Amino acid sequence: MGHKLRRLLQQVLVLVIPLFGYTFFTDRDFAQWQLQFRQLALNNGIQAETFDLAFRGLTPDSKVLRLDAYQPEFSRTTWEYLDKSVSADRLRIGQQKWQEHSALLKKISSRYGVQQEYLLAIWGMESGFGQRMGNYSIMRSMATLAYAGRYERRGFWQDQLLAALRILQKKDVTLSSLRGSWAGAIGHTQFMPLTFERYAVDFDGDGQRDLVNSLADALASTANYLAQSGWKKGQVWGEEVTLPTDFDWAQADPVNWQPLAYWSGQGVQLVNGNSLADWRDELAFILLPAGYRGPAFLAYQNFRALLEYNNSVNYALAVGTLGDQLRGDRPVVAEWPRFERDLSRYEKAELQELLSAVGYSTDGIDGKIGVNTRAALRRWQADVGLPSDGYPTFDQLQLLREQTEIPFTYSIQEASG
Repeated sequence: MGHKLRRLLQQVLVLVIPLFGYTFFTDRDFAQWQLQFRQLALNNGIQAETFDLAFRGLTPDSKVLRLDAYQPEFSRTTWEYLDKSVSADRLRIGQQKWQEHSALLKKISSRYGVQQEYLLAIWGMESGFGQRMGNYSIMRSMATLAYAGRYERRGFWQDQLLAALRILQKKDVTLSSLRGSWAGAIGHTQFMPLTFERYAVDFDGDGQRDLVNSLADALASTANYLAQSGWKKGQVWGEEVTLPTDFDWAQADPVNWQPLAYWSGQGVQLVNGNSLADWRDELAFILLPAGYRGPAFLAYQNFRALLEYNNSVNYALAVGTLGDQLRGDRPVVAEWPRFERDLSRYEKAELQELLSAVGYSTDGIDGKIGVNTRAALRRWQADVGLPSDGYPTFDQLQLLREQTEIPFTYSIQEASG
């Protein structure tokens, strides 16, 4: 059976299974997969009793498959994401948690060099300060996805499942406590099993790395992750800035790291009008999360560390601004272009296809605006007389449609655009 036909059958089953329970998954196919995976686990050091305990009575979860297959048509704009993430309610609760756990946070910050406010921000973003850690069985979710998840991702889920078995075998977390999100994220700050293995620490000294029941272990593990990702002690993630009217928008690129003295020479100033701080060795890039019509930021090394934690600009920006406001800093000053809407995934794929059709290859069509697509978009924007900020808009998509007059029929696939 070809991959495309198998994937189509899987999607049909995802829609049908909820009507009939787990009948499709309790047949010899799952049993055969489980036998094969058991042998793989034993070959990789998992003890038979650990495996058998974890898989006792286990059946795949159709809801997990539906969530894995679901890919939303529209994503949220940066300002919509920040409106929800940096809300007044979250700030209020965060301040309360800071007071409640001040001694613990101070101790963790001193050990790992990560400021308390950013640890609080991640805790708030990931689980609502421990209120939404998830109640899915990690073993069941991982087994479901390794067996019947999207074909191209099954290897990833298999590795995560092996890591979850090792966590159970080392008795860091009991099987009953090994619960989290549908995608396998564990504890207060939502570590995936492989991340747990690499970065989790036993901060409370009880002999276990328990990110579910020990807030000390969870927050210290998060600090350890950031520290090992290059976090610079005592420095901020970034700062809001103003750009001169003649600024070269092509320089606002995440790969264009320059010394602060360089950006100062380009006329970049802090949003309050002050000159940039004289950090001799500090490098930064200009971040335009909503294009040239929105706020601008200088992003530093700690922003890169936040991206290591979660490779989403919106997420890193939300953690940074939430932490800043927990510390007492003011919100973002510049106005967001709220008249814009984010392109749907299919519109982004159409943008990629049309850019390639007029000579600006995006090296793939996947409906995701990555490095290659931004580079192609910048070249096209410059050639048609638009600010080359690499930010896609609906007006630009319309202009490309007029330039090409090509009907969009491409089927979105995983690619490198």
